[in-house]
Amino acid sequence: MPNLVGMTGFQKLSRAPSGVLVALLLVSAPAGFAQSRGERAAKLDVLLTELSEPGRADWETVETEIERLWSQSGSPAMDLLLRRGQEAMAAEDYAAAVEHFSALIDHAPEFAEGWNGRATAFFYMDEYSLSLADIERTLALNPKHFGALEGLAAIFEAMEQPDLAIDAAEAALAINPNRPSLQETRKRLERATGSTEL
Repeated sequence: MPNLVGMTGFQKLSRAPSGVLVALLLVSAPAGFAQSRGERAAKLDVLLTELSEPGRADWETVETEIERLWSQSGSPAMDLLLRRGQEAMAAEDYAAAVEHFSALIDHAPEFAEGWNGRATAFFYMDEYSLSLADIERTLALNPKHFGALEGLAAIFEAMEQPDLAIDAAEAALAINPNRPSLQETRKRLERATGSTEL
């Protein structure tokens, strides 16, 4: 499954229990920590428009900035839980990742990246039904989440449902047409279903 949760570049955090750190960060969060939702949404709209341009040379830079903005919950406590989940994913400790992402979902159910992260962990645990449920929630919160759509394609392909997988890949490509992994997925699925000439 593609990397849906930006698992690189995170440093090790304190080993204190998550609940203790979350409580401390909730109390000590600085005023004005988060960029206003309106400003963030406007910036994302511009970036997503840029990303959707086929042949765009700087698509990776645009994609990275979109993923950076998506990973900002507006709360240092929730961002900590996200990072812990991502670190567990990088360590291939998927059960721990599920715990961190579940805690994030409990505290911030409207933050799509918690659902997306747990969907990825469930995928790697071969828990496709659970992963599908979390992807559904991710896309309800963030319909433009090309990573979740790519993950959906991967699940349907693993479940030997190539027609549904193609639909998911096409939806992701409409948002992010220059991503090579999506282009390769579409070609592979088209060959599998006989919907393209070899």
